[in-house]
Amino acid sequence: MKQFPLQQPPQYALSIPDGEGRHAKDLHWMAQNVPCRAACPADTDIPGYLDAVRHGDHAEAYRINLRDNIFPAVLGRTCTRPCEPACRHGWDGLGEPVAICFSKRSADDFMQASGPVLLDPLFPASGKTVAVVGGGASGLAAARELTLWGHAVTVFEAHSEPGGLMIQGIPEFRLPRDIVRREVSQIAAQGVTFNCGQAIDTDRLKTLQQDFDAVILAAGTHEPSLPDLPGIGLNGVHHGLTFLKAVNAGERPDIGNDVIVIGGGFTAVDCARMARRLGAANVGMYYRRSHAEMYIGEHELHQFKTEGVTARFNVAPLEILDDGNGAVRAVRFAQTRMVADPSGRPRPEIIPGTETEIPCDTLLLGTGQKAADWWQNLPGLHIAGDALNGPGSLIDAIGHGKTVARDVDRALMGADRFETVVVAEDAKTTGRTRDLDALPRLVMPERAPADRGVTDEVETGLSKADSAEEASRCYLCHYKFEIDNDLCIYCDRCLQVKPVDNCIVKVSDLIYDAQDRITGYIPSTNTRNYNRLHLDQNECIRCGACVEVCPVECITLQKVTQVTRPKA
Repeated sequence: MKQFPLQQPPQYALSIPDGEGRHAKDLHWMAQNVPCRAACPADTDIPGYLDAVRHGDHAEAYRINLRDNIFPAVLGRTCTRPCEPACRHGWDGLGEPVAICFSKRSADDFMQASGPVLLDPLFPASGKTVAVVGGGASGLAAARELTLWGHAVTVFEAHSEPGGLMIQGIPEFRLPRDIVRREVSQIAAQGVTFNCGQAIDTDRLKTLQQDFDAVILAAGTHEPSLPDLPGIGLNGVHHGLTFLKAVNAGERPDIGNDVIVIGGGFTAVDCARMARRLGAANVGMYYRRSHAEMYIGEHELHQFKTEGVTARFNVAPLEILDDGNGAVRAVRFAQTRMVADPSGRPRPEIIPGTETEIPCDTLLLGTGQKAADWWQNLPGLHIAGDALNGPGSLIDAIGHGKTVARDVDRALMGADRFETVVVAEDAKTTGRTRDLDALPRLVMPERAPADRGVTDEVETGLSKADSAEEASRCYLCHYKFEIDNDLCIYCDRCLQVKPVDNCIVKVSDLIYDAQDRITGYIPSTNTRNYNRLHLDQNECIRCGACVEVCPVECITLQKVTQVTRPKA
């Protein structure tokens, strides 16, 4: 990797006083100080769009999301929110994380677009052609990116319309279909060609490899993974994804009064909530691991109490019991405890003597899916999303689709045409005050439980005013306050007004790694080893109180943004 020189002494946070930085120090600052963005698989400029929402510019917030994660409205309803646990506002003593996902949805709710929102192409036509097999989130993300980069892209989709599990799998009460179709239509309007109703086998895939300059396989994971349980073939036993696809296609099966769902992932949760909507009186989700091991967040589970679903943890199925006529009548479970396997990872272990039978009319297996393997011996394919990585979230699939698109572009054009730079520009104020830290996280308004049908969206969205208030809670971590110790007169006024104990500290020295990145500091213990004042970015809440009291203006403020763009 090319090493870029420092343009200012190493005690400064960035390699540059202002302008564009490409040093490892600059990228490190962004990763450390904007943890929400670093946690997003699609590298979404989260502080940028929260700032736009805060100022009422929802159209700009939508465009930022559209550029970075392709599906703002979809993700505003379904994202697994890896950014929120990383949010500085949720760190110890700082309250709850900003409702980043709700804010993303508000960008769509209030952008007031009269037609498709399109992005400007980044390169002229390349003359290269790309086939994408699979019209789900990952394939569509790759297709959109490659089209913006000048390539002619055709998506081949086995079903009657693109969208993948956004159409087929996720229940409509979580994701209205008009939202998906609108954002897919924007991809078409960018220039992507869709060829639906095209089931691709090995021979057809080989033909595509001959006809196109590159082929991306983004076929997802649609093969059910079934547990090795006695009675798995009984009537009334269904894989969860198969069940959801049928209901989303318009079927309304009779599932009886008692429904058991096995599993602890997205499919299991969606199956349980759907079963209640189809009339089951008693619905229980049973998971063999503990609550802590669940991949899904608490926001996915909070609806269980509202909708009358029970969740049981540390219970594993042993056997599916026959009613004597070839149909399921009950499932025999046992309690489990978590123990360490030989590698140290926790795994569930059956506790002898804890067996119990739970009656059911229908058993739904949220036990995962896998990719078909018919394509795995074909050389030269670019594999995207779940087909390579296994079942995951939409944002994971989108992020990987973007990565694969970059790989394909590099292969087609013979070089990486992009660069990532950190841009630092002077700013006057963040507009934040300490009072904003006390604002509670807003709760998403919801449809009344009695009015929730199979296709009725549960979450109804924040109001415009509430979206601005929630976004104002953001610490705006992409703003950098810094003390110039050459100008500082050590009057300690900043120390007297600092709102957080360690946001400004007296230090003996800074700690650097081999790439001149600041990794910590040595606290001063007395006047003899008090060599400088250090503004700890990890503790700073971007309020600017220190700037206001500094008599010599030695504390600077800059807005720092990371940009991936075509090379000059």
